[in-house]
Amino acid sequence: MSDKKVGHTFLASLGKTRLRPGGIEATSWLMKQAQFSKDDYVLEVACNMGTTLIEIAQTYHCKMIGVDLDSQALEKAKSAIKAAKLENQVTVQQGNALKLPFDDNTFDMVINEAMLTMLAQSAKEKALREYYRVLKPGGKLLTHDIALKVEDSEQMDQLSRTINMRVAPLTKSLWQSLYQQIGFRNIASQTGEMSLMSPRGMVRDEGLIGTARIIRNGLKEENREQFLAMFHYFKNQRNNLQYIVNCVEK
Repeated sequence: MSDKKVGHTFLASLGKTRLRPGGIEATSWLMKQAQFSKDDYVLEVACNMGTTLIEIAQTYHCKMIGVDLDSQALEKAKSAIKAAKLENQVTVQQGNALKLPFDDNTFDMVINEAMLTMLAQSAKEKALREYYRVLKPGGKLLTHDIALKVEDSEQMDQLSRTINMRVAPLTKSLWQSLYQQIGFRNIASQTGEMSLMSPRGMVRDEGLIGTARIIRNGLKEENREQFLAMFHYFKNQRNNLQYIVNCVEK
């Protein structure tokens, strides 16, 4: 890949706070499927800056822990948690999804958004086995990723080049088969339009002022080439790419 920033890091540098393929719409669907209670113990893998952790803790008052490999993102998450006065309810730590630092049967819920798409097939399987291991029997896994409408290796290569990171999205049926292979059951899914860079999706996720700020920053000379390349790619591929959210049970 080139020396350009990875797609989600680049968008975050422009001021984008929602860095998930389906934005608020998709995450809200997951929250409804979860049916959180205040007694739940919830793990978010790849928690990034802690946005979802904080929202769940504030809304449902459950205990949360987040892990991520990015130490800079974790520092931002810690600051956000402190600002929200949730230090007694929400914690974060550095951790690898492929070898989670938790005992078997620990969590009622595991959340993982916008990460499995980035893993090769063998790593997808390894991560999902870890999520299965740390979930309590009957616990739920909530995931949010990119889905191809049809299998297309060239499409994956184009997406990888555009966001400057190797990715491996699957079709809806292949995502579901993967969960079944690991041993998950009761699979519920929703797909829809990706909101990362569509004007309508950005307004929904970031508001008018936030969207204007992102566009203004994106069109600055130092950002313009990458911003426009990403914008035009997602616009042209809106009929081939979609978000997918899955709720599955152990």
